[in-house]
Amino acid sequence: MSLWLLVPAAYLLGSVSSAVIVSRLMGLPDPREQGSKNPGATNVLRLGGKKAAIITLLGDALKGLIPVLIAVSLGVSAEILAAVGLAAFLGHLYPVFFGFKGGKGVATALGVLGGFSWTIGLAVLGTWLVVAWLSRISSLAALVAAALAPAYVWALVGSPALVGVTVVMSVLLIWRHQDNIRRILKGEESRIGQKKS
Repeated sequence: MSLWLLVPAAYLLGSVSSAVIVSRLMGLPDPREQGSKNPGATNVLRLGGKKAAIITLLGDALKGLIPVLIAVSLGVSAEILAAVGLAAFLGHLYPVFFGFKGGKGVATALGVLGGFSWTIGLAVLGTWLVVAWLSRISSLAALVAAALAPAYVWALVGSPALVGVTVVMSVLLIWRHQDNIRRILKGEESRIGQKKS
């Protein structure tokens, strides 16, 4: 039963906002107040450049990856593993330390999926990279990767619990991108590296 303590611990780790912390340490504007007002790596890239964005991206991915890897090392069931991954993801979306106003969860979801299986992580990351390279639109790449993620989990792992939690994360991630979807359809979405007007 104590293994279930991994779930709240994962949520608390997920609640640590890499974007806000990196921005404060590097003297950058608060990403929740400027640019797209999303505390994520893409907005940090617009506001502070590549170095700050890379650190933010790694921080967000690690807070999804680490709790899942810890759970895997303890030999937990697929159900607990799924719950740990979802908790870390929800921590990023609704961080207790930052007024429950978090990011969209792309990097954290990638970390969680990479913890489930490195092959899943590579498949999702590869999808993001290809779409981002072709379109130069980060949000579109995230949406395509999120839509395909459950299929990757099913094909590469096949665990119903992990497939189910991946569906939940994908739906939440797509829902958090509603404004991006509207701008994509209007041809108004910002390109990677483009300053937000």
